[in-house]
Amino acid sequence: MTTSPRTGQPAAPDHETRRARLAVALLFLTNGALISNLLPRYPAIKDALDLSNATFGLAVAAGPVGAIVAGLAASWLIRRFRSSRVAVVGTVVAAAVVLLAGVSPVGALFAAALFVVGALDAIVDVAQNSHGLRVQRRYGRSILNSFHAIWSVGAVVGGLMGGAAAGLGVPLGVHLAVSGVLFAVVAIVSYRLMLRGPEPVAELEEAPGTPAEGVASSSPSAPVPVAGVDDRTDASSGPDRAEAGASVRRGAVRLGTWGVLLALVLIAASGTVVEDAGNTWAALYLSGSLGAGVTVAALGFVALQSAQFVGRILGDGLVDRFGQRAVARVGGALVFVGMGLALAFPTIAGTIAGFALAGFGVATLIPAAMHAADSLPGFRPGTGLTLVSWLMRLGFLAAPPLIGAVADVSSLRVGLLLIPAVGLVVLALSGVLAGRKR
Repeated sequence: MTTSPRTGQPAAPDHETRRARLAVALLFLTNGALISNLLPRYPAIKDALDLSNATFGLAVAAGPVGAIVAGLAASWLIRRFRSSRVAVVGTVVAAAVVLLAGVSPVGALFAAALFVVGALDAIVDVAQNSHGLRVQRRYGRSILNSFHAIWSVGAVVGGLMGGAAAGLGVPLGVHLAVSGVLFAVVAIVSYRLMLRGPEPVAELEEAPGTPAEGVASSSPSAPVPVAGVDDRTDASSGPDRAEAGASVRRGAVRLGTWGVLLALVLIAASGTVVEDAGNTWAALYLSGSLGAGVTVAALGFVALQSAQFVGRILGDGLVDRFGQRAVARVGGALVFVGMGLALAFPTIAGTIAGFALAGFGVATLIPAAMHAADSLPGFRPGTGLTLVSWLMRLGFLAAPPLIGAVADVSSLRVGLLLIPAVGLVVLALSGVLAGRKR
C-alpha cells in the first residue's frame, strides 16, 4: 500500500492493481453463477432419479461434506501453486463436475459429483478471497465486501439462466455444458489480469479461514462474506476492535467466552440454513407444493439471492449507524415474519416475497458473528473467526436432510418451518453482538 505524501491518505491504485480487482470480481461472479445454474434444475433431477425428499436432501448434503473435508487442503494448495492458479483451475474443474452432477444417471453419482463440487467450491472460495485480500492491501481500504456482492450478482445470473433453460425445455446436458464453458472462459481470462508472483507469507497467514496457530481442527474454507466483515488487517487492531471487544466482553461476563462463541456459531449457522433452504428447496416447494411453472419456481432462489445482495450493499452503512446487534435483531424478525407468513398463507407471490425477506434478513449475520468471534478475549488472533467459519458449515450439512426427512413424514411446507425457527434463534441470541458505536 502506498500513501500520498501530501495528505497521508492511500494513493490511487495503479493500473495493475485495478486490473487485479476486476479479475477477482470476475472470479467471484463465476463462483456464484456456476452452481446457481444447477439449482433451478433440482426438481427435474429429483424426478429423473426418482429420489424421495429425504434421499434428495442427503444427496445435496454431500456438497457441504466435501467442503468440510477438502477445505483443509486449501491453504497448502495456495502456498504451493498461488491463489490465482488455484482459483482459476478449481473453477474450470468445478464447471465440468457441475455438468456431471446434472447428467448423472443414478443418485449415488449425483451425490458424489456434489461432494466434489463442494470440495472445489471450498478451495476456490479460500483462493479467491486470499487474492482479494492481496488486492485490498494494495488499495489500502476495504473492498472485500464488494467482491461478495458480485458473488450475489453471479448467483442471481446463474439462477435466472437455470430458470430460463428449464422453462424453455433446454436439455440439462446442453444447458450446463454451455454455462460451464462460458464461465470457465471468464475465469481463464481473469487469470491474465491477476497479481503476479507467489503469495506473501504474511498474507497467507491472514487468508480468510486459514487455521490459526493453536487450532487443532479447523477448516480453511473462506467465510461467506457480506457487509460488516472487516478483513484481518483492519479488524484485528485499533478502536473498532477495541469497541467490539468491549461489547463482547460484557456478554462474556454473563455467559462465558465459550458460551458466547456457541451463540455466535448458532447465529452464523442460522444464516447458512436460510441460504441453503433457498438453494435446495425453494424451486421444489414452489413447483411441487404450489404448482408454479419451472421458470417461476426459480424466482424463489433468485429473490433470496437478490435481496441478500441488496442487504450486503446496504449492510455496512446500517451496521455503522445502528450496530450489529440491532441489525441482526431486525434481520431475525424479517426471517421469522417473512417466511412465517409465507408458510401460513401459501401463495406463489407470497412465498417468493418470503424468501426475499429471509435473504435480506440474513445478509449481515455471518460477518457479524465472525467479527464478534475475532474479538473474543482469551483466543489468539484469528482463532475465534476460524472456529465460527468451520462450525457454521454444519448448517449447510444438517439442513437439507433434516428438511427432507420432515417433508417425507409430513410435507415440504412443514419442513420449511425451520426457516422462521432460525429467525427466532437469531432474535434470542443477537444480544452477544456489538451495539452501536458511540
